[in-house]
Amino acid sequence: MSTRRIVAIVLRQLYLMRGSVARILPLFAWVAVDMVLWGFITRYLNAITRAGLDFIPTLLGAVLLWDYFARVMQGVTTTFLEDVWSRNFLNLFATPLSTGEYVAGLVASSLLTSAVGLCVMLVLATVFFGLSFFSYGAALIPFLLILLTFGLALGVAGSAIVLWLGPASEWFIWPIPAIVAPFAGVFYPISTLPRWMQYIAHALPPAPVFEGLRGIVAGKGVSAPALAWGGVLAIGYLVAACLIFGSVYRRAVRVGLIARYSAESLS
Repeated sequence: MSTRRIVAIVLRQLYLMRGSVARILPLFAWVAVDMVLWGFITRYLNAITRAGLDFIPTLLGAVLLWDYFARVMQGVTTTFLEDVWSRNFLNLFATPLSTGEYVAGLVASSLLTSAVGLCVMLVLATVFFGLSFFSYGAALIPFLLILLTFGLALGVAGSAIVLWLGPASEWFIWPIPAIVAPFAGVFYPISTLPRWMQYIAHALPPAPVFEGLRGIVAGKGVSAPALAWGGVLAIGYLVAACLIFGSVYRRAVRVGLIARYSAESLS
């Protein structure tokens, strides 16, 4: 695997963003809107509820972590879709670039763009709404790593879906974070879900993250085995997503889909 080719994928995205405000603005605009909106909601809830109950570390912290997860996933898919929209696949894979290097480039691009969003959210949440992430302690690191890994997994899997079904299927991947959120227990304990939804929740890496977040706020601490299970799940999903992407790519080459890729076709 060549580091230079991976860096080339990242540089292409940086060059695209350098010449387009429309590509730079989404890196921080939507997460800033979310932080401001949910920040004022938490302030309002604090004002009308009983003393001693602080919604900022629970709700606003959950929104920040979930937005970070969504940014990671969309960082991968958006980088991939740039090549879809520009019909650039033939140019890319006519070079010695391997699928592993391409996926690594997508991941590296996502890490950079999601880091920008995370910094913006941290500044807004801390400066304007008093959210201190130091209160979560060392658990914050595994929280972010699990969400990062699972976000990358869904991003690679979403890219494989578009590569398999065609460019028009990109609308299948945008709602994925919203579909996962009810099962992940972002805003409420998993125990409030129906039994069948709880089974799905326990198979999703974000569930122990948000359960742990609420545990810290409630003074109960974090379950280390639950976090470890979430990490194992996230890594497993990422490995599976990369294997699926490689398999779909080989199929696309074998049947000639790469050569006839067009935004008008779904298959």
